[in-house]
Amino acid sequence: TNIGSILASVNPYKPIPGLYSVDAIELYRQHRLGELPPHIFATANECYCCLWKRHDSQCVLISGESGAGKTESTKLLLKFLSAMSQTSLGAPVSEKSTQVEEAILES
Repeated sequence: TNIGSILASVNPYKPIPGLYSVDAIELYRQHRLGELPPHIFATANECYCCLWKRHDSQCVLISGESGAGKTESTKLLLKFLSAMSQTSLGAPVSEKSTQVEEAILES
């Protein structure tokens, strides 16, 4: 759920097919925060849009108990931001994987 610009999420401890797919990235990149159901990609898109609109650094705080999914959430944010940066270079959504993206996500 969203609490203002805060995303409160729960780790389902099981995969949910399609939740973090390329199609989900494409869907959330086309909408502003609050226009679609709460999602980590909505939060990432808001950061990306504010980065370009305000020309100012952005920060995302990811907090939670051990095992809550902080590392996975970070990877998903970076996946979305990497896809957005490739889109800004004119690359199609299906070709979002680059050596830089892979290095960031592996770290």
